[in-house]
Order: sequence, then C-alpha cells, then structure tokens
Amino acid sequence: MNISFILQIIIGFIGLVLIAIPFSQNRSAINFRHIAAAIILQIILAIALLKIPFIVQIFAYLSDGVTALQSATQEGAEFVFGYLSNASNSPFQNSGTGNAMIFAFQILPLIIVISSLSALLWFWNILPLIIRAISKIFEKLFNIGGPIGLGATANIIMGQVEAPLLVRPYLSRMSEKELLILMTAGMSTVSGSIMIALVSMLAPQFPDINLIQHLVSASILSIPAAIMYANIMIPSSDVTNFDGKSVPKVYESSMDAITRGTRDGLDICLNVGAILIAFIALVSLLNSLLEIFGGFIGLSNLSLQLILGYIFFPIVWLMGVPLSETLAAAELLGLKTALNEFVAYGALANIEPGTLSDRSKLITLYALCGFANFSSVGILVSGISAMAPERKNDLIKVSLKALVGATLASCMTGLVIGIF
Repeated sequence: MNISFILQIIIGFIGLVLIAIPFSQNRSAINFRHIAAAIILQIILAIALLKIPFIVQIFAYLSDGVTALQSATQEGAEFVFGYLSNASNSPFQNSGTGNAMIFAFQILPLIIVISSLSALLWFWNILPLIIRAISKIFEKLFNIGGPIGLGATANIIMGQVEAPLLVRPYLSRMSEKELLILMTAGMSTVSGSIMIALVSMLAPQFPDINLIQHLVSASILSIPAAIMYANIMIPSSDVTNFDGKSVPKVYESSMDAITRGTRDGLDICLNVGAILIAFIALVSLLNSLLEIFGGFIGLSNLSLQLILGYIFFPIVWLMGVPLSETLAAAELLGLKTALNEFVAYGALANIEPGTLSDRSKLITLYALCGFANFSSVGILVSGISAMAPERKNDLIKVSLKALVGATLASCMTGLVIGIF
C-alpha cells in the first residue's frame, strides 16, 4: 500500500461519516463510539467472511449449491419455456454474434425458485436461527432492542418489505430512530432471491471470484453501517424490547411455505421485469433528448449516466476508487440510485473491458448491492404503512434520511472491501 492509497482510505472513512452529519436531528448527541464500533465491526466481518479458510470453504459449498440451483431451475424453466431458457438447446444455428441470454426466461425463473426455497428454509427454522445469531451481535454493540435487531438483520435474506413482517406487532411502538434503522437496513441490502439472479447476470464479468460469497458479504457488512447512519441521523436511546407478543408465524406448513414463496417470487419477477422494461426505455428516451440538447451546447456525449456520474463523483472517490476510474463507477452508482440495482448491475455486467480495474469493479459490486433508490422508498413506506397505518407520517418523515443512509452504508461497505 502506498501513502496516497492509505490517505485516500482515511479521508474516505472520515468523509463518508461527515456527509451524514448535516442530516442529523441532533448533532451534539451523536455517539461517536457507535460510529467507531460499526466501522471496526465491518472490518472484522470482512476479514472473517473473506479470509478465514473455514468460512471461505462454506461459501465455496454455497457456490456449488447455487450452481445446482441454477441447473435445477433451468430444468424447470426449460420444461415451460423450451429452448428459450437454454440457448445451447436452440433449434436455430447460432451466428456467434449478439447475446443469446434471454433475461425473462433464464434469470427471472431463478427468483421464483429461490423465493420458494427461502420460504421453506424459513418454515424449517434454519434461516431464523442464523438471523437471530447475527442480530445478537448488533443488539449488544449498538444498544438496540431485539425487535429492531431481528428486523434489520432479516434483510440479509428477506426482502425489504418482508423483513418488517417479522416484527409487525412492535411497529406501532418503535421510535423514529428504530423505524429509520428498519428502512435503512432494508435499502442497504438485497434479498437472497435477487442475489442468485445477480450471480447469473454478473458471472461473465467476474469469472475469477465467488460471487455469492461477495454478495452475501455485502449485505452482512451493510447492516452495521446502516445502523450507524441511522444513529447519526436520529441519535436516541429509546429501545423497544421483546415482550409477551410473539413474532408472527409466517407460514403454516411446508407446503404453505413452498406455494406462498413461489407466489411471492412470481410477484417479484413481474415487478422486476416490468420496472426494467419501463426504466430502461425511459432512460433511453431521456438520453436521446439530452443528446439533442447537448448538441446545442457543445456536449455531444451528454447523458443521464454522465450527469449522475458527476453528482456521485466525490462519493465514489471516497470509496477508494482511483481518480481515473471514478467517473465510470460513479455513473453506475447514480443509475442504481435514480433507477434500481438491476439496471446498474446490468450496466456493470456489460461495461467495456479495461474501464475499471478488478479492485474498482469489486468495490462497485459492493456499493451497488442494495435497494437504495427512489422507487424503493415508495415501496417501503407503503409496505410498512400497510402493517402499521398509524406510523405512515413517521415513515414519510424519515424516508429521505433512510435513502441517504442506505446509499452511504453501501458505499462504506465498498470502501471497507477495497482495503483487502
């Protein structure tokens, strides 16, 4: 490590914390011990998840499991969609040009299968045991109650709307800070079903790394960062603890888990597919208009990506990306925030070779791993409001802070991973 790199990392940690302070309700009450604890915990978790041989081997087995799931999903999809789900079985001659991968038939079915499997593992109490074990660490370090520890940590596996269901009886009593933690954690992670779809999408761009290891690590590392940013923005000692109310039972039986998980996965697929069609079309239309406007002012390459790139330029540099590669990575982060993570990861998957170094691509992979975008704010507010209608105004009040905090949490995770 040279001096300039070390200096950039130090400035990055300080800068990414300072950006959040203007959003704080009470700057004098900010607990800097919690900030230090969160950063140290992120570094320790990164070492454990990426360097300890035993854990690395677990991820290797998990990667083999993902490969098996992909093969099994392909069998199911091929039965329904035929050769459309498997280009190698196409009855037509391959010209060797273009992209034979059809997103709707080869990527989206994975979401349905993983959603169903996750629901089954949840009913069998396998996933809850893992989540509760991790949540205990965060509860002790950050002085948060059991309900918010469980709700925040569940986002590692579950979706941003599904995770709050686990603590539904406590939503009405949670403080604004606890609601902020719940929303920030939800938008700084991605669900397990989305992770598997991303593995298939990004595999050609990252052939030499265990993608599932890094995507799972990204979500785990972002939880302490999300709690940290929520504590900065709303410093408070209010804690909601478990009482006589039990955590709601999500599924009634194994078959109920499979069928409901499948249905939920289908809903996600339809939502993802529809949003991608609409957003990519709108971006293309906007870029056409910007190109025309840019011609009048002498900027022939003007685009939404370029504008967002300059907006996010300083934040991406603070993540530790070299100056020469910062704009390209910033464009991806801007796309993720303005549109969604699928659009941004799609752009990363198709980025020109040599645009980003391997280290910068890995940092960007982590920084993009979250639901932090404007549409997610609406999804979260409406989803949690349906569970606790009386908290709707509070949710709206903290929603912008949650978006900023979740974006910064993912960026902090990218910074931490760039050290290794």
